[in-house]
Amino acid sequence: MPSWLLVSIERLHAVIHEGEGPVALLVHGALGSRSYWHENISALQEVCRPVVLELWGHGLSPSPDDLARYEPAGYVSEFDHIRAELNEEQVWLVGQSMGAALVMHYAVAQPHRVAGMIITNSASGFADPEEWRERNRTTVSEIADQVDAEGVECLRDSWVNPGRSRRIGNDTLSLLSKEFGEHSAAGITASFRVTNFSLPLGESLPEISAPVLFTNGVEEERFQKHLPRVKLIPQVEIVDLPASHAVNAHDPEGWNRAVVDFFKRHTDIGV
Repeated sequence: MPSWLLVSIERLHAVIHEGEGPVALLVHGALGSRSYWHENISALQEVCRPVVLELWGHGLSPSPDDLARYEPAGYVSEFDHIRAELNEEQVWLVGQSMGAALVMHYAVAQPHRVAGMIITNSASGFADPEEWRERNRTTVSEIADQVDAEGVECLRDSWVNPGRSRRIGNDTLSLLSKEFGEHSAAGITASFRVTNFSLPLGESLPEISAPVLFTNGVEEERFQKHLPRVKLIPQVEIVDLPASHAVNAHDPEGWNRAVVDFFKRHTDIGV
């Protein structure tokens, strides 16, 4: 093939960690980055091989011009590409907030590729689709407009930035603060306008066939109304933890303990 016909396809940035057991893809939420899982990696390495992904426009991931790649279907394709590149027939999925919704989309679209899943509070994944779209037409659209006008730094101290929570450990906060400066305005606005808009699973939740651990941050009161929809997942186990939205970072010890136990019960690690 002539060199001028070669096309370079942008890929999500991935950090591959060593570990014991199956590959697990870790996907953070909006405005997060690779260090969001800083206090979880060591525990996860006991039961899996963590592969930490960064969403488009976040951290070191590029910001594709093709907006279709920001759609849930675009992420499904990207996750499956990463699985194939790792030469794995099946993977585990670990997702937080927006990342939780995206890995659920993958579990619906590629059920035979998913061995198990760990997810946290995700209003975007479990919300009523029409209510969520209306929220995106107002609040979320305004946030994207602000980033267009002022750049990503305008959100550094915003309530939407997980890296401003003082309940997260100082080491993790420091890393997230540095990585916040790597975010791309184009990628962040596309994430809010395109990805976020299409995240609710709606009637697809009962189609998730893999075993699922839902780690519920009970102190995020506004999420608790979504628990009936969480229970639509056939093989879901719910563990309540004393945390808010950033469950795995607010209560890393509790989250790590629940996740390691779940892996051991659903893989041959515990045999």
